[in-house]
Amino acid sequence: MVANSKLKKYASVFLASSLVVGLLAGCGSKDQSTTSGSKGNSSKEVKIGLNLELSGNVASYGSGIAKGARLAIKEINDNGGIDGKKIVPVEIDNKSDAAEATAAAIKLATQEKVVAQIGSATSGNTVAAVQIANKNKMPVIGPSATSPTVTVNSDNSVNEYAFRTCFIDPFQGRIAANFALNTLKTKNVAIFSDSASDYAKGLAKSFKETIEENGGKVVAEESYVAKDTDFKSTLTRLKSKKPDFIYIPGYYEEVGLIVKQAREAGITVPLMGGDGWDSPKMVELAGGDSLNNTFFTNHYSSEDPDEKIQKFVEAFKGANKDQAPDAFNALGYDTVYWLKDAIERAGSTDGEKVKDALAETKELSLVTGTFSVDENHHPVKSATVLEFKDGKQVFNSKVNP
Repeated sequence: MVANSKLKKYASVFLASSLVVGLLAGCGSKDQSTTSGSKGNSSKEVKIGLNLELSGNVASYGSGIAKGARLAIKEINDNGGIDGKKIVPVEIDNKSDAAEATAAAIKLATQEKVVAQIGSATSGNTVAAVQIANKNKMPVIGPSATSPTVTVNSDNSVNEYAFRTCFIDPFQGRIAANFALNTLKTKNVAIFSDSASDYAKGLAKSFKETIEENGGKVVAEESYVAKDTDFKSTLTRLKSKKPDFIYIPGYYEEVGLIVKQAREAGITVPLMGGDGWDSPKMVELAGGDSLNNTFFTNHYSSEDPDEKIQKFVEAFKGANKDQAPDAFNALGYDTVYWLKDAIERAGSTDGEKVKDALAETKELSLVTGTFSVDENHHPVKSATVLEFKDGKQVFNSKVNP
C-alpha cells in the first residue's frame, strides 16, 4: 500500500523525535549491551514488534495486517517456533498517526528490545520509524508500505534497516496504465488523485508517464484533499472531458465516495486505483452496483487457484469465522514468515545479522508471490489485478515484473 500515509506532518515529527531518539537510545545502551546481541530476547523467545494502525482513519489496513501476522505467529509457534524459540509479539496501536508511530518505534527498540518491527501499514508511518530503526539496529519491515521513500532517500542512499514485503508504487502505476491501454483498449484517460498523499501522487505520476509513453492521452487531471466528502463539481468537470477511463489512486475512505458520486453523475466508464482500494468498507461506501466496471492493482487474490494461496485462505477462514483474507491479511502473514526465514538464515536474533539476511533474500516463496530483494530493498514480485462484480472482488489477472 500502501501505501503512503495521508498524514502530512511526519517530517516535522521526524525532526522533533530525533532528539528524543538520541536520548532514549543513549539511556538504553547499557541494557542492550548486556543482552549478548539478542536485544533483550530470552533464550526461549523471539520478541517481534507490531507497530500498526489498529484504530484511526486507516485502521482497516493495520488491523488486517495484524490478523495475518497473528495467524502466522500461531502456526510457527505450534510447529516449534524459530529454532525452538517461541515468537512473542508486542503489539502497539499507532492510531494511524505518524507521531504515535514514532513513539511506538522508540518503545519497541529501546524498551521492549524487539528483534524487528513489523509495520506500519502506510508508508508515512513506516518512514517515521526508519530513523529509529537505523539508530538502534532494529530491522523494520513495512508489509504494505509501497512508497520507494521507505527504503531509498532523496539522495538515493538506502536505509540500511528498512524493508518492505510489497511491491512499490511505480510498479502499480505502470500496471494500471498498461491494463487501461492494452486490456480495456482505452486511449483518452483522466486522473483524479489525492493531492495530500505521496502515495496517490506517486501512483498518478507513474500512470501518466506510462500512458503518454505508449500513445495514450491524459485529457484531464483533477485532485481532491483527504477528508473531502463532496466531489460532484470535480466529477462534472471530468465528465465534460469525455475520458474513456478514470484513474483514481487514493485510499478507500474518499475513493468509496468518489465512485458512488461518479456513478450518480452518469460516469459509466471504467474506474481504477491501487491497493489503497482494498478494504471491506469500499463496498459499504460506494455500493455494490457503483463498483461494477472498476478495477484495482493488488498484492494477491484469495481466488487465485495457486495451491499455496488456497492453503492460506483455508487456514485464515478457519481462524476468522470464515472471513476470506484480503491482501493486508496476506502481507501480514507473509511478513512474519519472511522474518522467520531471515532469522533462521542469520542463525541469530542480532539486528545487524537479521538485516543482512533480509537483504540477501533470494527466491523466497510466500503467499503473495515468490520474490528476491534488490539493491534498494524492494522485493521483485508479481502483482494482481482485481475487479469488482456486484460488490465482490474477483480475480482478473496476474502481472509479472
